[in-house]
Formats: sequence, structure tokens, C-alpha cells
Amino acid sequence: MSPAIELSQVSFSYGLVPVLQNVSLQVATGEFLGLVGPNAGGKSTLLKLVLGLLRPQRGRVQVLGRRPAQARRRIGYVPQYPGFARDFPISVEQVVLLGRLGAGRGRMPGFFSSADRSAAYQALQEVEADDLAHRQIGALSGGQLQRVLLARALVAQPEILILDEPTANIDMRLESDIFDELKRLNQRMTILVVSHDIAFISSYVHRVACLNRTLVCHETSTIQGDMVQALYGGEVRRVEHHHACAHPVSLS
Repeated sequence: MSPAIELSQVSFSYGLVPVLQNVSLQVATGEFLGLVGPNAGGKSTLLKLVLGLLRPQRGRVQVLGRRPAQARRRIGYVPQYPGFARDFPISVEQVVLLGRLGAGRGRMPGFFSSADRSAAYQALQEVEADDLAHRQIGALSGGQLQRVLLARALVAQPEILILDEPTANIDMRLESDIFDELKRLNQRMTILVVSHDIAFISSYVHRVACLNRTLVCHETSTIQGDMVQALYGGEVRRVEHHHACAHPVSLS
């Protein structure tokens, strides 16, 4: 089976500043891959290349056997921060319905069918947020908003789900809830998630891709403190996590 995502010897620079150098990565269909690395290490750039928002200056990127721009409608994306003001007067249902735009259905904003609304409700139900459907987006907590953004990514029934630090703005208890949901979703779709908490995500993902301009992949069982220190270029702090599915002591 062809990889869901494939980068071959990819390099990218902003002006004279190199961000990615000879990065090669294969994400298998059905895999749950964690992408980690320091700030300015190239994670956001790599996601933009996979989403087709940037083109590699050298090398090749393929998604589901196609150029990323051709496969974009088959990808669900959850950003770290919402791309709209929190005080914008829009309901949760309307936010999720936005995920139906541009999915090959030829509709204009504001003209959603009963099938669209049914899909939005089902997506909210799947992430246990259907009771929020008529609430204003500005009234949500951080954890509730993250579930709504996940529902928006799921409403078009993607084959690949990409998440950029989905738990950066929520507490540890909700972090476990979100990743438990992702583990369940991984039964039917390929997932690529960016995170800084290496040991925590190691309880969920199949492999960890460590990116700091260049990239190295590790099986989760091989993640060690010296490896983390080399990646982030500093001392490793040991932080106690109390997650049912996490290791008792993690590295971050």
C-alpha cells in the first residue's frame, strides 16, 4: 500500500534561512505519527508543505499518491489557534459547517443542505460536543473550542487528520481526553500530530518524528532523555504527569 504522506529529500528556506534540509518521511496509511521538535525547528513549515500551502524548493511531497494541492480535500486540519476572532458572532454549528465548504460540493457560504447539517451534528456528536451546537463560539472554554475545531476537521470525512499542537491551550486532564479520542479516530484514518510533550504522546502514537531542520524517526520504545536533550539543545526536565494512559514520569 502506498504511504499516506511521503516527503523525499525535501528542503525549504525562507530567504537565506534554511528551515528544512533533506527531509525524508513516509507516513503509512493508518499510522498515528507524532511530530516533535523545538520552536523554529521546521514543524509548521512541514505541515504547510503537506497541506499544499507551500511548495518544496527541492525534493518531492506526495499525499495519498498525489500532489498535496490535489489531495487537500481529503485532509482534515486542526490548527493550534482558530483562524477567527473568538468574539466573532458565530455559533458552534456554523463553525463546524465551514468544514463542508470546498469539499467538492459546489456550494456557497450560507447555503447548507440538510445533509450538511446532519453531518455537522454527527461530527459534534462524535467529539461529545453536540450539546454546544447553538452556543456562541466566544462562550466556549479552551477544551470545548478544541473539540469544535476537531469536529470541523471531521465533518468532511477526511482520510488524513493533521493536528498542530491540539492540547497546547488546555489542561492535562483534557489532554488525555483529546488523545483518547484521536486514538479511536486512528482506527479509520491516518493521523499526524505536532506536540512538545514527547513522553505523553508516546503512549498513543506508533512512531515519533524528531524535527530540527533535519528529521529522524524513532519507535516510541527508543525515546530516551539524551535523545530529547540533543533535539531541544538543553537540559531535560522531568515532569510528573497523572494520565491513566501515560507513563508515570515523562520528559518534556
